[in-house]
Amino acid sequence: MGRYDDKRVVITGGSSGLGLATAQHLMNEGARVLITGRTPEKLAEAGRQLGGDAVAVESDTSSLPQIDALAERVKVEFGTVDALVVNAGIGSFDPFDAVTEETWDDVFAINTKGPFFTVQRLAPLLTEGSSVILNTSIANQTGWDALSVYSASKAALRSMARTLGRELLPRKIRVNAISPGSIDTGKLEKELPAERAEQLKAQFTATNPMGRWGHPDEFAQAVAFLAFDATFMVGIELVIDGGYSQL
Repeated sequence: MGRYDDKRVVITGGSSGLGLATAQHLMNEGARVLITGRTPEKLAEAGRQLGGDAVAVESDTSSLPQIDALAERVKVEFGTVDALVVNAGIGSFDPFDAVTEETWDDVFAINTKGPFFTVQRLAPLLTEGSSVILNTSIANQTGWDALSVYSASKAALRSMARTLGRELLPRKIRVNAISPGSIDTGKLEKELPAERAEQLKAQFTATNPMGRWGHPDEFAQAVAFLAFDATFMVGIELVIDGGYSQL
């Protein structure tokens, strides 16, 4: 018997990194999980890794027609949903004077517009007492170089945790945000040149009060807490960063 037996969970951006770790953690505790991703090969590999009765759905969170299709698929697979983890997102490491309109539009389409309409379209499937978790970032409260667009997109998402939390509360649906700091998912190595990625990892390690990076499962456990155990918490942002933004 698992803690979350028969709980139905949808995780956008669940084919890698924090989303995949969260899916694995919840499935290990008995939950039924549906993940989304944009890349067919990566999504198929995630499905194989999760095994069991995990459902993997190709879906681009920046596309409203695909969000609508996702809602229909979720209705077919699960009927109703106990937790929606809005995790899909992209990074942007462009200096202020190098930001293009295309970069701005892409980042906000995926990090801000997509999450809003994902919640809107799936809200009719959320059960009374269910939970929505929006994945923000500690970048929304810090002033790092070359992160102006990304940070702004995540700050908007943090605001949505409050506004959507208020609007969905009459249905007893709790909306909260989870704010990760330096979690070692391998993302830096994939998005930056090797030397720059190594420099940033060393810098974050040296400046973190706990002197290390977080593990994806530590993030996953916090998501599970917000989803099922934090029954008197709404509109908050739970920070998972080893104390970096707090101490």
